Amino acid sequence: MDSLPVLVLNSGSSSIKFSVYEAGGGQRTKLFEGAVDGIGTDLGKFWIKDAAGQKLIDQTPALPNPAVAFKLVSDALHSGDFPAPVAIGHRMVCGGPTVQENQLITPELIDEMERYTAFAPLHTPIAAYVMREALRLFPGVPNFVCLDTYFHRTMPEVVTHMPIPEEYSAMGVRRYGYHGISYESIVYQLQPHVPEKLIVAHLGNGASISAIRNGQCVDTSMGLTPTGGIISGTRTGDIDPGVLLFILRKIAETATSAAEAADRLEVVASKKAGLLGMSGLSNDMRALRDAIDAGNAKARLAVDKFNWTIAKWVGGFFAELGGLDMLVFTGGIGEYAIHAREEICAGLGALGIILDPVRNNSTGKAIISAENSPVTVGVIPTAEDLMIVNHVVRLLGV
Repeated sequence: MDSLPVLVLNSGSSSIKFSVYEAGGGQRTKLFEGAVDGIGTDLGKFWIKDAAGQKLIDQTPALPNPAVAFKLVSDALHSGDFPAPVAIGHRMVCGGPTVQENQLITPELIDEMERYTAFAPLHTPIAAYVMREALRLFPGVPNFVCLDTYFHRTMPEVVTHMPIPEEYSAMGVRRYGYHGISYESIVYQLQPHVPEKLIVAHLGNGASISAIRNGQCVDTSMGLTPTGGIISGTRTGDIDPGVLLFILRKIAETATSAAEAADRLEVVASKKAGLLGMSGLSNDMRALRDAIDAGNAKARLAVDKFNWTIAKWVGGFFAELGGLDMLVFTGGIGEYAIHAREEICAGLGALGIILDPVRNNSTGKAIISAENSPVTVGVIPTAEDLMIVNHVVRLLGV
């Protein structure tokens, strides 16, 4: 097949990102990309730009719901100004215990994945909606699901099994891990020289870290849901269960039902905690850095907590891997927050991690460790869309 345009759809809690790649004849060329942001607000943005970065569409529509948002995407893709996709790949955060392989999407498969919405409540509903709409609006075009959990399926049972009564384990409660497509893209970019012992830190508004041996995941920070692990922009990360019980009991004093109390606790743990909750200011690392420069002590504490937590996970994974060959930073903070990388690595000299201040003073793909550092430290931008395209082509069998 000479031409194989593949559409990638990556839906978030308040956005739908998309791109089209030419994947025929072994190519992996991005033709254009775009997004609708701000779903559920009157401050929406809809843009598309070509491979050179030239804006083709730049609008600020009201986006009251996912239906309005995805119609904008669909109408643009059906306008004739863009190549019609031959296949579509969807990112899904979690398919639950029964859907662990990337595969062809059917209505029945979507129903099955929706059974486990509670494992990723901010992401699954909109992803499922977009999948159903794509099946309807692109008839005859095969759609494939690409799971964030897929990369983590190699973790051993001692890692995935939770210390809870078996009745809950039987319901699918276990460690799944997320950001897997991002981790997979880092391994892909390191080929053919993938380090034997590799730690990758995906640091953004959602943050996680994974231990990888010979290209396969052996452990990761996120657990049943993306709320676990490292403190994130608005998520608690790992926390004493007693804290959640205390908050739940306080919420229950005014809640009208158990379901309402659980929903309100979900908001606290996933949307009001993390960097935002600690600082009382923002979940944006750039805003927190500005506040630190202005002498804001709470912002300083929040960022210190973030860095401290990541350093602890690096140390734990160092022990689990039995050493370390390379540490990679990716994600928005990992790629652009120079001070964060410096502060995280400052206390890791005992593990053989030594940064070069000059090399670290950059953004984009780079080696930032010193020449005499026993462990290589690098920055590699994530390439999730590319990995989804690779999976779609593999599943198509072309």
